[in-house]
Amino acid sequence: MNEKEILRHVDHTLLSQEAVWDEIRQVCDDAVKYDTASVCIPPSYVKQAAEYVGGRVPICTVIGFPNGYETTAVKEFETKDAIANGADEIDMVINIGWLKDRKYDQIEEEIRILKNACGSKVLKVIIETCLLTDEEKVKMCEIVTRSGADYIKTSTGFSKAGATFDDISLFADHVGGNVKMKAAGGISSMEDAEKFLELGADRLGTSRIVKIVKTEEENPAGRNL
Repeated sequence: MNEKEILRHVDHTLLSQEAVWDEIRQVCDDAVKYDTASVCIPPSYVKQAAEYVGGRVPICTVIGFPNGYETTAVKEFETKDAIANGADEIDMVINIGWLKDRKYDQIEEEIRILKNACGSKVLKVIIETCLLTDEEKVKMCEIVTRSGADYIKTSTGFSKAGATFDDISLFADHVGGNVKMKAAGGISSMEDAEKFLELGADRLGTSRIVKIVKTEEENPAGRNL
């Protein structure tokens, strides 16, 4: 798998609390240049970024991020607002406390409500695998499969750990054929990116893959891939 193929699966991401417009604009430029799957940015920058890129790359943003414990009504409003501002893809965080409390019906209903708010736009469901047992991960595979969401996603990148190969393998064994998988958090090498894709991930949430390619272009003699 070559770099261009890997880049087509990357949600080029900048979600730092300190991110300013000049940085957001740069990741948008990079996403367009390297033909990534999307650019994933904070909701407050969606409208400006959508106007800036003019449809050259899909705009992804996050809802209920990073903790997921907002009410469903708040998440629904956030989703509708983001889409009105030009978002093409929504990455929502589940209520992890509800999962621990086995409130499975409430989780599924929330995802359904957000998918309805998305309409034809893509909805990805972040379950924060580092906080879950394998049993809880499997249960979320079942819930996401029934909910109508487009993707199940490993992590926010803001908790104890990010994506693991084991989690993507577990997802692959338990999600329905209607659900794609996104690995996110801690993906720091081209080799890891390729491995996640080989295991069945369709998207990779990361900023580092584009940075690796840019570094190679600037220092071709130092290429070590």
